[in-house]
Amino acid sequence: MSPITKTHLLVLAFAIAISPIWCSPSSNSEVFPEFTKWHVYVVNGLNDNRTMSVHCKSKDNDLGIQNLPQGANTTWSFRTNFVHSTLFWCYISKANAHAALKVFWQDIYLFQKCNWKNCIYIAKDDGVYIKDFPNDYDVFAKKWEDGWR
Repeated sequence: MSPITKTHLLVLAFAIAISPIWCSPSSNSEVFPEFTKWHVYVVNGLNDNRTMSVHCKSKDNDLGIQNLPQGANTTWSFRTNFVHSTLFWCYISKANAHAALKVFWQDIYLFQKCNWKNCIYIAKDDGVYIKDFPNDYDVFAKKWEDGWR
């Protein structure tokens, strides 16, 4: 058997460094989130029958601008890449206010909130929230900013 070399240690250190999991997983998708088919939803939860505009994209995909009436949503599905750099963000606007926020990135806490497959963002009158599935409540994610951008 050959001795452990610096190359072996560097490969091991790199594998540990890029691993998104630092807790004990309970399913294969938690060990390998890149095998999970992720779904992101942006929901119009505004009151008074107000519409909103949503424009989501990643480095590689522009999902276009969508106008959502109250209660409607836009959604898309994808798998993360193996270098753990998948990132989606959205620009959401309503009458005289807007918010820009990341809606998916490689993060164990995000994965847990999304129950390892469904990230649901809800635009409400006071800001944008993400559904925290394990705790069964909506977590404030971003405050509306005044004006249009």
